[in-house]
Amino acid sequence: MATPAATKRLTKEYATIAKAPPPYIVAHPSEKNILEWHYILTGPPETPYEGGQYWGTLMFPPDYPFAPPAIRMHTPSGRFQPSTRLCLSISDFHPKSFNPAWEVSTILTGLLSFMTSEEMTTGSVRASEHERKLFAQRTRWWNSTGGGSKQTSAPSANSRGIGGIKAGDGGAKFRLEWPEVDEENLKWMKEKNIDTATGLPRPAQPAAQAHCPPEVAGLRRRPNGSASTVVQDAQIAREAGQGYLSRNKWKIIFGTILAYILVARVLGDGAVATAS
Repeated sequence: MATPAATKRLTKEYATIAKAPPPYIVAHPSEKNILEWHYILTGPPETPYEGGQYWGTLMFPPDYPFAPPAIRMHTPSGRFQPSTRLCLSISDFHPKSFNPAWEVSTILTGLLSFMTSEEMTTGSVRASEHERKLFAQRTRWWNSTGGGSKQTSAPSANSRGIGGIKAGDGGAKFRLEWPEVDEENLKWMKEKNIDTATGLPRPAQPAAQAHCPPEVAGLRRRPNGSASTVVQDAQIAREAGQGYLSRNKWKIIFGTILAYILVARVLGDGAVATAS
């Protein structure tokens, strides 16, 4: 439980940061616990994190500002291990180096500066610029779906300690703390046709079949027609496109041969009669 001094200090700092938030930073305390703060860092331009939405927590000790908070970033970034306490000069790893004059805005500004550097510490990871850009593209999806998971229980801390986010919460904790941002994220995913299970755009649907003119449709199908009717209509359509000679060539050939035989027989009979 926070001391009266910590409550007074954090209440004042919330009023300050809500009125004039630092660039790319928003933050607020949890309604149930003023020592639990939630922040969102927006990836600055010209960095691998540009446009990314990085959510994390600051867990302040009861005697703040005489001791620093535990700092975590829950959203995968390619820079920090998700929900892992970070070893920074402004975090609880170094209580003796913490300056009571530092405020929430100071802490988060320092975190953002460290994030965009390449300095390594406990809780940080290495990744390529390309990998970090891919993480940035999926941050909104991850925050609002818990990485595509389904909520299996109420939001709670996991084995990473107080302030950690339980795996498989389906985005419930983020939704609880950032309802308006969550709504914007879901709208964004719908507009971008993002698959909520993977965070990737769904494949484009095949183009709709071209409209068939009524006259052609009439040749393909008749009301209450059977499959044989369709075949007959197809035959009619084919024959309609052929000329008379092409359509009746075999009849003409057979008729010519038959006429030739008859003429030959008549001529032969006449020759016999003359000879007699």
